[in-house]
Amino acid sequence: MSEFVFIQGASRGLGAALVRVLLATDRRRRVFATCRTPRTAVALAQLASLEPRLEILPLDVTREESIAAAADLVRERAGSLDLLVNVAGVLHGDPGLVPEKRLETVSPDHLRRVFEVNAFGPLLVAKHFHPLLAHERRAVLANVSARVGSIGDNRAGGWYAYRGSKAAQNMFTRTIAIELRRRAPNAIVVAVHPGTVDTDLSRPFQRSVPPGQLFDGERAARQLIAVLDALTADQSGSFVAWDGSTIPW
Repeated sequence: MSEFVFIQGASRGLGAALVRVLLATDRRRRVFATCRTPRTAVALAQLASLEPRLEILPLDVTREESIAAAADLVRERAGSLDLLVNVAGVLHGDPGLVPEKRLETVSPDHLRRVFEVNAFGPLLVAKHFHPLLAHERRAVLANVSARVGSIGDNRAGGWYAYRGSKAAQNMFTRTIAIELRRRAPNAIVVAVHPGTVDTDLSRPFQRSVPPGQLFDGERAARQLIAVLDALTADQSGSFVAWDGSTIPW
């Protein structure tokens, strides 16, 4: 029996690594991978040309009509999903967008941009895709979060937009889990922290990462998949790290 997987934000980094590892480790899997502009996702397109179990779909988490269209396509092609992972996130890269170190550098425009991608995007994906997780099989909805989104673990301060957006995402994840416990009782909903992954997102900040705690994409993907595969129903609504430990909210 096929297992249907949906990776939102798969053009590069952790998302692309998840696609590669998922396809390589189980021949039963069919993977839907999304990116904003598939024509520019060269590596993903090359993989799709060699792997018939991979389908690339356009999806922009800042446009609800794009999310709804992707959900309709998946419903038509698969009918249901066994695993959905929201990966796309923004920390820096847009003009002038860098993590804030002081209150004086907080920008309303940057707050809106970061919250739109990191918090609103996964929530809207859940809005349109949750019916695909409501079936008799075990299903997992995982939102890739970050330890810096933990309020209880915040000891350094700063990074207002990113911390705040991930904390909001975590609250949305917990709330989705509570609702789906009633509507889709076999669905497990979690926030997951993959550790510090060697990607464009983390590259400017890697000097402070302790030795042995910077993971290449393939290792991070394998660790994350192992955690997702081991989740139990009573962990729905929790915040889980790459090593299976629970992170305080």
